[in-house]
Amino acid sequence: MDFVFILNSILLGVGLAMDAFSVSLANGLNEPGMKRRKACLIAGIFAVFQALMPMAGWICVHTIVEAFSAFDRFVPWIALALLGFIGGKMIYDGLTGRDDGEEAVGVGFGALMIQGVATSIDALSVGFTIADYDLFHAVTAAVIIALMTFVICIGGLEIGKKVGTKLSGKAQIFGGIILIGIGLEIFISSFLG
Repeated sequence: MDFVFILNSILLGVGLAMDAFSVSLANGLNEPGMKRRKACLIAGIFAVFQALMPMAGWICVHTIVEAFSAFDRFVPWIALALLGFIGGKMIYDGLTGRDDGEEAVGVGFGALMIQGVATSIDALSVGFTIADYDLFHAVTAAVIIALMTFVICIGGLEIGKKVGTKLSGKAQIFGGIILIGIGLEIFISSFLG
């Protein structure tokens, strides 16, 4: 492996992790008392999805490229729907004062899985950019992307937790607005870029 390959993989990982960073920030805002173990779980889920999606894209390029390219136009719609739903629910819960304990305010496993898909679905197209890699290099790039995502998401969660403590009850509403904004950004940028 050469330096350029590793640098490109790191930069790709940083670029792909930005949506996951923003969602991690929102999750930290939503749950300022989050334990370290849960923060690692969240970052780990995002990292796994960010690694799996490019590999799925790579596999599609090497097997069923026609089917994937037909699916590509739905990616922004899926991301908008998933993040809009989760963000809307957070805003609703924040406005109605729903507080059934930490689990109601905190991010549940189902929501984490949806967030993982929504923030990484655009990484499917990265499979096209790494299509000329052999299997070893594709897996190595995916692992580097996952590591970068994990580190960046831990940072987002920590920042969100610190700010969330200061925002108190409004953090859930703010976090929901951020998620909807991310969904809109993915949706709009797909038509502009």
